[in-house]
Amino acid sequence: MQVSVENSGPLERRMKVEVPAERLDQEIESRLKSLARTARISGFRPGKVPFKVVRQRYGRQVQMEVASELMNSSYQEALNQEGLRPAGGPRIEPGEIEPGRNLEFTAVFEVYPEVELASLEGVEIEKPATEIDAADIDAMLDKLRRQRATWEPVERAAGQGDQVVIDFRGTLDGEPFEGGEGSDMTIEIGSGRMIAGFEDGLVGLKPGEEKQLDLTFPEDYHSEALAGKAVRFDVKVKQVSAQKLPEIDEDFAAALGVTEGGVEGLREEVRKNMERELENARKAVLKDRAFEALIEKNPIEVPAALIEEETDRLAQDMQMQLGQQGQNFNLPRELFQDKAKRRVLLGLLIGEVVKANNIQVDQDRMRSLIETIAAGYEDPQEVIQWYYGNQEAMSSAQTLVLEEQVMDWILEQAKVVEKPYSFEELIELRQAANS
Repeated sequence: MQVSVENSGPLERRMKVEVPAERLDQEIESRLKSLARTARISGFRPGKVPFKVVRQRYGRQVQMEVASELMNSSYQEALNQEGLRPAGGPRIEPGEIEPGRNLEFTAVFEVYPEVELASLEGVEIEKPATEIDAADIDAMLDKLRRQRATWEPVERAAGQGDQVVIDFRGTLDGEPFEGGEGSDMTIEIGSGRMIAGFEDGLVGLKPGEEKQLDLTFPEDYHSEALAGKAVRFDVKVKQVSAQKLPEIDEDFAAALGVTEGGVEGLREEVRKNMERELENARKAVLKDRAFEALIEKNPIEVPAALIEEETDRLAQDMQMQLGQQGQNFNLPRELFQDKAKRRVLLGLLIGEVVKANNIQVDQDRMRSLIETIAAGYEDPQEVIQWYYGNQEAMSSAQTLVLEEQVMDWILEQAKVVEKPYSFEELIELRQAANS
């Protein structure tokens, strides 16, 4: 078998393979002889069909089947022979397939990039430094109060933070448009659920009052028919309700599952929960920054085939999530490509760090991670046993542990400086890192 490889791009390769005609012809002959023993052709008894007839009837079909199988197997042989690592499947360009001629084809594919890790010496990575104080706990308690707020109808005019029940009818150039009409719709003024100007336009209206709102849909609105268009809404306010917050007392604490210690017990429980959230956020942000430093110091080419595969995976995950929420959007692939490229690039670099430094999965960390996950369930021991008996779950846990170990390696190489953040700022940073 003859093989030649040429570079047609930074990572793309064109590999020409030539398989001797004898190999193709022998396999075709063997396949036809086997077929002759079972072939059923009108006018002949089973197993008694002349070989010449079998060749005439099935020769071309068998030839194409054998050629396809030989191209697949010889492609793998050629990769091994040339020491190539393909990233994604090949595009096969077959030559003429005829008896007595060598089987020729060209395989076009991408290879994994060669990675030489750059030094991280002198790279500065900010480590979030955050402490929880009494004001943070007060803010969290206020948030919990608002989550459990009730609404009481009032006869005054609506203001920011109030809840209103409305009927509305929208028109575009004097004509109703799809989705532009509703009745008994509840809106919290200031929530930002409606297009700009709608909620503000309800401020000052009392129950029973009506108003016309002349507004414009945003240019990037999901409906092309409405994007950037000026519309009019006829609105009638039917009810205005004010928010009533519960008092922070023993009853409030008990409603949140704190049955001992009253308000102080509640504050202590809130502190513990915030500290857990704080630690998770600090670790996630630090990990994201460490990995970003690794990426910036190693700007390598990424195989397009791997980006496409990851884009498909992200799009499918999002479609599944939307489907579970009863929504069905045909989201454009472009939304996922940047994230897909970063994930593929990071995966290649993490793999190289692991290989170059012979990093092995820390089994103590594995146990700690699984126990931490299990602690949130009613029967932690059952969850732990499930993990150790599920190869896919264990593989995911191993990936997380390896990522943490790679993060530690990066932080050892770089210069780590602490920077203070408030609790809310750190939570926002974590959300940005996970997006």
